[in-house]
Amino acid sequence: MANTLVVAELHDGKVRKATLSSITFARQLGGSFSILVLGAGAAAAASEVTGYGAAKVLVADNTSLKDYVCERFAPTIAAVAADAHAGFDTVVVTASSYGKDLAPRVAAKLNAGYAPDINAVVVDGNRRVYRRAMFAGNAYGNCEVKTAVHVVSVRQTEFPAAEPSGGASAIENVALAPADPAASRVEFVSLEHGKSERPDLGEARVVVSGGRALKEQFAQVLDPLANLLGAAVGASRAACDAGFAPAELQVGQTGRVVAPALYIAIGISGAIQHLAGMKGSKTIVAINKDGDAPIFQVADYGLVADLFTAIPELVSELKRTTA
Repeated sequence: MANTLVVAELHDGKVRKATLSSITFARQLGGSFSILVLGAGAAAAASEVTGYGAAKVLVADNTSLKDYVCERFAPTIAAVAADAHAGFDTVVVTASSYGKDLAPRVAAKLNAGYAPDINAVVVDGNRRVYRRAMFAGNAYGNCEVKTAVHVVSVRQTEFPAAEPSGGASAIENVALAPADPAASRVEFVSLEHGKSERPDLGEARVVVSGGRALKEQFAQVLDPLANLLGAAVGASRAACDAGFAPAELQVGQTGRVVAPALYIAIGISGAIQHLAGMKGSKTIVAINKDGDAPIFQVADYGLVADLFTAIPELVSELKRTTA
C-alpha cells in the first residue's frame, strides 16, 4: 500500500486551497498519507489540515523559511521523504508555480522519477499509470515511474479539493535540513502580487475572462459583471500582451490553468493556447460577435453579439433579478 507525503503550500501564513487537490490524489492512491507543512508560521497553519485523515501532520517552522527560496525548502522535504522510519514511496505537490519549481529539485535529491502536472492516476496493485496532457491539451500521454520513490505534481483543476474526513491528526515537529550551498548565492528580493477582494483565479467557482476585443475598456466592462457574480477575473494572453489586463490574470497554456464551475469568455476567440487553460471548466459560456470563433466549439452556451452591448444588458438584468 502507498505511503504518501503531501507537501502543503503556504501563503500569508495559511495553507492554500490548492493543497487539498494533493490530498485528493493521496486518497486515490490508497494507503496512508502524511502532510508536511513547512515555512515561517507553519506551526500555526498546521491545524488547518489536521481534519483530513492524515496519519500525521509534520511541521517545519523556521524564520529562515519566511521567503520562498527552493534551495532552502527542497532539502527539508527530501530529508523527510527519505526517512526510513516513515517509509514514504510518493511525494506529491500541487502543480502551482510553487510546486512546479520545487518538485523536480526534490526528485533530484531523492534520485526519484518525476511525473509532472498529471490529471489522473490509475492504480493497479503496485503498478501506477500517470496521465498528463500534451500538445496544449490536444493529446494525453501515460507514463510510469520505475524508481522506488515517485515525485508527482497534480493539476489542481483535475483533482477536486478534498473535504474534511473528521478526526484530528497528530502534529509532529521535524528538523530543518541544512540549506543547499547554492542558497547562499540566491537572494530573495521581493514578491509582488496584486491584492483583490475577489477570489483567487485558480480557486474561484466563477471566472469572467476578457479578450483583446475589450481594449481599454477591459475593467470597465468586466468588473461590474464579476462583482455581481462574486467571480475572479481572467484574461487572454492577447489582452495581457496588449496591456489591457495585468499578466497575473492570464489564462492559458502559458498562464493560469483554471476549471471553475462557470467560465464566461467575453471577446475571446478561443486560440488553442487559451483553450488549454480553461476547457476543463464545468460550464463554459462564450460571448463573441464572430459566430465562427473557435471558442464556440467548446462552449456549452454561446451568444453571438457585440459584447459592448450584451454585457451591460446582462449586468442590468442580473441586478433586476437579484434586487
